[in-house]
Amino acid sequence: MARYHLERLSVMLVEDNAFVRDTMANLLRSFEIRKLVTCENGVQAIDFLKAAGGPNNPGGVDLIISDLIMSPANGLLLLRWVRAAKESPNRFMPFIMMSGAADNDYVHAARDMGVSEFLAKPFSVDSVYKRLMELIDFPRQFVTTHNYHGPDRRRRNEPAPNNVERRETTEDDITIVYSGEKKKAKTDSGVWYFRLPNRLKDKVGGMGMKGGGSLPQDLLDQAEQELERSSASFHDWALEYLSQLSNLCTEALLAPGARGDHFHKINLLAHELRGQGGTFGYPLISIFGKMLYECTVEGCKETDAAVEVVKAHIDAMRAVLREKIMGDGGVLGRELLQGLQLAVKEKTGQVLKVDDQDQGW
Repeated sequence: MARYHLERLSVMLVEDNAFVRDTMANLLRSFEIRKLVTCENGVQAIDFLKAAGGPNNPGGVDLIISDLIMSPANGLLLLRWVRAAKESPNRFMPFIMMSGAADNDYVHAARDMGVSEFLAKPFSVDSVYKRLMELIDFPRQFVTTHNYHGPDRRRRNEPAPNNVERRETTEDDITIVYSGEKKKAKTDSGVWYFRLPNRLKDKVGGMGMKGGGSLPQDLLDQAEQELERSSASFHDWALEYLSQLSNLCTEALLAPGARGDHFHKINLLAHELRGQGGTFGYPLISIFGKMLYECTVEGCKETDAAVEVVKAHIDAMRAVLREKIMGDGGVLGRELLQGLQLAVKEKTGQVLKVDDQDQGW
């Protein structure tokens, strides 16, 4: 396989969590990506893209990697702007959405707005690398209709189940163009296919190449080492988040009847812990963070017992960090999980279940 040169790419990284942003930026630099624009939220990203646009290098950016849940403008709003706004420098921009809340609703929302790839947190060197290679080696044609503009949501040209084609039009009815501009057609079915030159592949040194390319193993090893270095800082970062959760519990108990804001903030912190633990070798933090996230979604109970449930999650995660339980935790990990489930059942009568793919054991 040919060797790709990612230093020729310009990448925008949008992430509101400074620790995660620095970690992902260092990982990308390990892939030899040197032209890296970092933004804290969708508003900063849009402002940069507006200012840096140009006909030869749209937005000064070749692809975007963005977190989903951010404020004041989240990843979905940024994606919608890139795909639909008149000021967008490139409506065909490759776009990777990443989030710890990689649930069906979020994945479908991103897909329906035209995302290119979805990167679930916790991420790994391998998952980030595979998403980048997918963009370079297998770009999908863009589809434009009256209510959608984005990559073809069918990744491969395969028939639908039972050989039933769900689309009302065939390719003979579709206007196909090979540039980024619509061209006047004799008959317009309202469906356009844009089969554009593979700009990313050409830029990284794959021009004329029939097969895919790759990065040398030493760069991937370097990225793994960079992620391990970041893992050393995760312990303190996570403890700070747990301290914030504990303070929110104390404040919530003093404000019966007015806990909506407290639980909203708890949910956001749980989302961060859910998304990061596994990245830094603490999958139990991700599992407990996900459980807490699901306990505190909008509309959850805000009783004293609900606050005690939050405290039980905090205690379990502190135990993971205190004992430095990395990986699945073995017997001790099982005991912590079972203890947390028992504590929640005693306080609320609710049985918290964990997906098999989350457990890792």
